[in-house]
Amino acid sequence: MVSETSATKQLRREQLRDFLRTRRASLTPGAVGVASVGTRRTPGLRREEVALLAGVGVSWYTWLEQGRDINVSAEVLEAIGRALQLTEPERAHLFVLAGLNPPPAHSVRATEVSPELRRLIDAWAPRPALLRDRYWNILAINRATRAAFGYDDDDHNCLVSFFTNARYRGCHVRWAQVAPTVVAAFRAEAAHLPGDPEFERVVAELSAVSAEFAELWARHDVASPTQAVKAVTHPEVGAMYFDTTTLAVIDHPCWYLELYNPQPGTGTQARLDKLLRAASAPSLVVTDLG
Repeated sequence: MVSETSATKQLRREQLRDFLRTRRASLTPGAVGVASVGTRRTPGLRREEVALLAGVGVSWYTWLEQGRDINVSAEVLEAIGRALQLTEPERAHLFVLAGLNPPPAHSVRATEVSPELRRLIDAWAPRPALLRDRYWNILAINRATRAAFGYDDDDHNCLVSFFTNARYRGCHVRWAQVAPTVVAAFRAEAAHLPGDPEFERVVAELSAVSAEFAELWARHDVASPTQAVKAVTHPEVGAMYFDTTTLAVIDHPCWYLELYNPQPGTGTQARLDKLLRAASAPSLVVTDLG
């Protein structure tokens, strides 16, 4: 966390106190499987009940709820979040108020793309757009992306396609020079979730079919994703150059929207329009009339 003044720290502790009290008051003993004993003068759970559910001492939890200056670990905050049945935004808020960086969201495997987001991706055409998750799995894609970069129905992960889709590789200018940076960026993302089974699955499956990837992965290089120019040489229309911008989807922090904008002065937009017109043209069907 960024260093803060004593006044700011005190304000944060007061907000933590109020937040924990209101979350505790919103729960009933029955909702968390605790037997209700005795007369309750206030609604919600008692402090000792939260402490029991979280596996922490009653005095320590009381100090935390009072906003005292005590050391708090991520593991204990996770336990308190579970005890209070916090939502993902509430869980992240708890970490911020306690002075810790929020961990990645638990619900990282959701893949249901909203109709609004799909319409946005389709509306970006005739420019390419692609939605992926933190594992680089493809969640949604528009027809311009398929036409310009060579994706087909068998492509489900950007990293896997980068190494195994022959058409994609054939189009990509300077593929060999870009490959180390691509792998280094994926490793940097994977480092945020060590031991995550989905990252391990992608790495294991790709290593089994691509010696090039396995060699680059073994280097342990890391790199940050950057705003870049994507250059392709399409077999039908020639060279195209795109400015690449990656945006985080605010209600799905582990989703990323990649937008490709044709560079002005390169003729890319005209070539892309020509490519999409050809892809949309109906195929000629020849009927044998005998």
